Amino acid sequence: MSRRFGALACTVSGLALLVSTPALSQTADASDAAFTVEDVVVTAQRRSENIRDVPFAVSAVNQETMAEVAAGGADILSMTARVPSLQVESSNGRYAPRFYIRGLGNVDFDFNASQPVSIVLDDVVLENVFLKGFPLFDVQQVEVLRGPQGTLFGRNTPAGVIKIDSVKPGNEFGGFGSLAVGNLGAVRAETGVTIPLSDTLQVRVAGLWNHRDDWVDNMYDAPFVDRNGKDLGNFDDKAGRVHVAWQPTDRLSALLTLQARDYNGTGTMNRANVLTKGSNELNGNFDRERVYYDGGRNNFQKQKTRSGSLQVAYDFGPATLTGVVGRYWGASAGDGDIDGGVASAPAGASYKTPFNSETGTLDSDLRQDTYELRLASNGDGRFGWQVGAFYWDERFNLISATFNGVGGLQPTIVTDIVQESDSWSVFGQGNYQVTDALKLTAGLRYTDDARDFRGRRVLGAPLDVTKNVGDEQVSWDVSALYELNSDWNLFARVAKGYRGPSIQGRIATSNVVTTANSETVMSYEAGFKARLWEGRARLNATAYYYEVTDPQFTAIGGEGNFNQLINADKGEGYGLELDGDVYLGAGFNLAGGFAWNHTEIKDKDLLVAFCGAGCTVTDPIVNIGTTRRANIDGNPFPQAPEYTANITLSWEHTLANGAELFASTDWVLQKNFNLFLYESVEFMQDTSFEGGARAGWRAPELGLEAAVYVRNITDEENVIGAIDFNNLTAFVNEPRTFGIQLTKRF
Repeated sequence: MSRRFGALACTVSGLALLVSTPALSQTADASDAAFTVEDVVVTAQRRSENIRDVPFAVSAVNQETMAEVAAGGADILSMTARVPSLQVESSNGRYAPRFYIRGLGNVDFDFNASQPVSIVLDDVVLENVFLKGFPLFDVQQVEVLRGPQGTLFGRNTPAGVIKIDSVKPGNEFGGFGSLAVGNLGAVRAETGVTIPLSDTLQVRVAGLWNHRDDWVDNMYDAPFVDRNGKDLGNFDDKAGRVHVAWQPTDRLSALLTLQARDYNGTGTMNRANVLTKGSNELNGNFDRERVYYDGGRNNFQKQKTRSGSLQVAYDFGPATLTGVVGRYWGASAGDGDIDGGVASAPAGASYKTPFNSETGTLDSDLRQDTYELRLASNGDGRFGWQVGAFYWDERFNLISATFNGVGGLQPTIVTDIVQESDSWSVFGQGNYQVTDALKLTAGLRYTDDARDFRGRRVLGAPLDVTKNVGDEQVSWDVSALYELNSDWNLFARVAKGYRGPSIQGRIATSNVVTTANSETVMSYEAGFKARLWEGRARLNATAYYYEVTDPQFTAIGGEGNFNQLINADKGEGYGLELDGDVYLGAGFNLAGGFAWNHTEIKDKDLLVAFCGAGCTVTDPIVNIGTTRRANIDGNPFPQAPEYTANITLSWEHTLANGAELFASTDWVLQKNFNLFLYESVEFMQDTSFEGGARAGWRAPELGLEAAVYVRNITDEENVIGAIDFNNLTAFVNEPRTFGIQLTKRF
């Protein structure tokens, strides 16, 4: 435990360096005097601008950082804590991540669930969790916009937006190829090439192959176990993208984007009885390389997605008109041994569970269409504006099954769910330069949401149920940016966010289809963005407070294995966020971030099911007839760490022949987060952290780079989620990975 607190202390101490300019200046020699940190350009307000001119909290993760983290085969889950207040987790493996910003998120693992964090990839919103796991490759930049973003980015953004921009075609031929080979049979190959076909037509082609072998044994003698090799842990993820950019005139431009993904792999590996009642530490039953499954077919997953989008812009002079049309469609299937053990195991066996729970997706199909039209002013006048309209339409069909018995090949329950959703909105934003130092910005959006649900049991006790929800809301924001001097900007923002009503229809285990009313968020934040130490350092700080009315929560698990939507009366969050970087001299650079986030459910009458006798509940227990419920008033939001931190120390040294040596190490930390709505000793996590390192040689003139890497250096075994069935089942982070990486740029 002292090692974990030491990591936190190192992180906070590192951030303190960002403001210790007098001490730092003594370490810089004359050769460093001219060095300044580069300006970061973002499009958080649908315009390219310096990040210091954005009047709310936004962080940017660059291409180099993403490449370093992904070298060991990591997916988008590796974004956790990379910027302040960001949490990413999944109980569905690599293809259905869930995102949380400042504690706001949704733990619901079903594909038809809504989330208050929106993912926007190349100007197209990825609404369904089914799409949000699209792999990151050939990425130019990832921006994390914290706080409500409903004015410019549409529905379901009361927590924030993660905006991903891939590399676009340019006028010069160029590209790269990268190959990483590591332990566990890992191979990651990535490439991106720009081909200018003419002065007006350019193409960017990019691809990814991300692979890992099976490395986990199933020790139970189930019919699907391969006794001649490993059984679980593999993935094979292939994805490609083509951008076609056309600019026939100085005024007209178009960008066509086509994407595809083909994924097969092992889903989340639940492990029974790896926690002990009264403790949140992994016990002796946990073994990274072994599981005991009598179902789940090795927890297989597969998914195929395809997408196409077209962006067309015309510059009229005073204003530019932009239209974006996008379609995503795909299919997936999978299965899982959810209980993580064997119900028929002998009494006293470490992997015995109270009952079998095996569920799977026999087939799921998704189609999403989006349409957006924006008209934005041009020029550098005192008044700037943009207006637009947006339409989103989705149809999702999910056929799922529940199996029973050891290695049972035939389902006992099959359900067929169809959910159709649409949303349309109109919006506008304006900014006015009141003085040379003060700029005011205000935005407004009207949104109309509708969602229709039909669920049927086609095998098992008959059930046919329909639900319809809908709402209309106005979102808005007002902000101010004040340039104190050329190095310091102050900002303040008030915003109202909105998440539309939701439906939860897990009818395999319940006859009840639950709904949740819309949630609204009032958010207040203020802070500064500064350049320090004569341009060699950068520091941003934000303090915030928000209140959620009718927050949507998902009550998962308990003795009855529920998955139901509920609305609390109120919820609140407040905290402090810091991030920045500093050039220390002699080739050393330090970057980091820190967040303190307090969240609290406020509803004195809100009761939820809990795990029963299997865990140590610390909430007040209320008896309702023959059932017991936990009162969760005052609890933190689930999956909302109280503290998150990250730090990266990097070094570069130029040799006499122009070649460069480089090395870096990066660490992330989370502290004090609850896995469920109710609180228990076992499911309240204390401190978790991971570190990585990379070192190598590059020859810029030749475009060559060779490096060695290691992720999860200390092979930390961190609990990242659980299944609360009375058998204290949990799942953990990725193991230590290491290897070599070769890159050629041209």
